[in-house]
Amino acid sequence: MHDIRAIRDNPEGFDAALARRGLEGMSSSILSLDAERRAKIVEAETAKADQNKASKEVGAAKARGDEAEFERLRALVAEKKADIARLNEEAGEMDARLRELLMGIPNLPLDEVPDGKDEEDNVELHRWGNPRNFGFTPVEHFEIAAVRPGMDFETAAKLSGSRFVLLKGGVARLHRALAQFMIDLHVTRHDLEETWTPVLVLEDMMTGTGQLPKFGEDSYQTREGWWLIPTAEVTLTNTVHGDLVDHASLPRRMVAHSQCFRSEAGSAGRDTSGMLRQHQFEKVEMVSVTDAETGLAEHARMTRCAEAVLEALELPYRTIALCTGDMGFSARITHDLEVWLPGQDKYREISSVSYCGDFQARRMNARYRPETGDKKTEFVHTLNGSGLAVGRTLIAVLENGQQEDGSVELPAALHPYLMGATRLSAEGKLV
Repeated sequence: MHDIRAIRDNPEGFDAALARRGLEGMSSSILSLDAERRAKIVEAETAKADQNKASKEVGAAKARGDEAEFERLRALVAEKKADIARLNEEAGEMDARLRELLMGIPNLPLDEVPDGKDEEDNVELHRWGNPRNFGFTPVEHFEIAAVRPGMDFETAAKLSGSRFVLLKGGVARLHRALAQFMIDLHVTRHDLEETWTPVLVLEDMMTGTGQLPKFGEDSYQTREGWWLIPTAEVTLTNTVHGDLVDHASLPRRMVAHSQCFRSEAGSAGRDTSGMLRQHQFEKVEMVSVTDAETGLAEHARMTRCAEAVLEALELPYRTIALCTGDMGFSARITHDLEVWLPGQDKYREISSVSYCGDFQARRMNARYRPETGDKKTEFVHTLNGSGLAVGRTLIAVLENGQQEDGSVELPAALHPYLMGATRLSAEGKLV
């Protein structure tokens, strides 16, 4: 959410930043509502002062026997009381409208974010690794002989409908090994705190990280009112919801492996083959809570944490700076990691690492008190990133390791997690 004071101080800058997002300026409508709300508050305060003055004079009029003045003042007190209630109610309604308006406006991009309309305008920062030269035409993950016995879309559709998968045997074990490997890497090498969180959350938690109110159709809600998390970003970030955080405890670096649930509203017809885009999937999510001074450095660090997973798995990738038109709602800057998928002959997103500034913290009312200066509380700064999407990493491992005989050679980093197995045979067995 945005700071109304910042909009008052620099409405032109606010509109210019929205224009970079491809949005019309909104400062005039915001400030008009804000001015009307503030005027109602001033009116209520004036009426309260009048009420207090009249209340003091009522007793004096009664004491001196001035019945007419007593009745006039008593009526005035009642009138001002009614005015105060009406004005406070009107101000409250305007405050709710202003909050709702501010809640629906995306975060403002940093100056260094490239301008652009969509993914075509994203900027490649660097590449790592070289795509393998195959002596045959590589196929997509679900077409590999070794994968077919362990990746069952037909039974999953019978159970749950489209965009679900049932993993079995060696493929299921490989999927589990990938998640364990990622968590271990982040905990031991990157010093992230392993965390296990609920997947059902209260509505305030979804609002805190920006999924609500604008993107409710992208997620699932239960009859009891809980929401299924689309990512552990929701739970990890909201661990500081409403808190005054000890500055000495920052940065807080967390990592969680969780189930994730997305309705994929509006994505009909996209990536429907295989398990690239599912309603239920697993992800290893990284979240950092830090202060204003270290936010950008933490973003660079988190990007490297995600890159390190791909490098350890020997998967070629490229790192992309998203342009203003392609960034997510809560982000001020985002780096996407795209892994090479030989079956599709293209790079595909496998991680997004975003710095949100204090945007989410304002929605969560999460603050810290600086150790120096005037000791005034400030909002924490938050970051999140995939480290990585487990299903998409499985796809990348399978496609990059596929052999002409239908087997799959597996990265050395995974061998200890597979009881020494080094490949998935053409029959789908770990050997």
